[in-house]
Amino acid sequence: MDSLSLSIKADREIFAPGEEIEGQAAWQLASPPERIYLRLFWFTRGKGTEDVAVVSESVFDHPGVTGTRTFKIPVPMSPYSFSGRLVSLIWALELTAKGADPTVTKEIVISPYGHEIDLTSGLKETL
Repeated sequence: MDSLSLSIKADREIFAPGEEIEGQAAWQLASPPERIYLRLFWFTRGKGTEDVAVVSESVFDHPGVTGTRTFKIPVPMSPYSFSGRLVSLIWALELTAKGADPTVTKEIVISPYGHEIDLTSGLKETL
């Protein structure tokens, strides 16, 4: 059975702009994939058109059936994670193997305030 896993150092979920996300990607697959991709991206969820943007991508060429790789990804300065009445912006890491089924996604928060910005309660209360 194919499996992929992502772990973030110290099980962190919240990062400030300019920090680094450190962790480890691991996989165990039935057959060797051409590539494994590790992506940092954001997407919107809610009403209207959903947007997505890949900010960083690491490619592991010919990674073998089983393996692990450590990673360090710089956290961009923006946009910040937020949640509103109509739309939210969510950051995530994704590990996927070309030619294999599994994909693993780990949602994170990027904010200088130590938490996601809550637009439903007013900006003053959030900061």
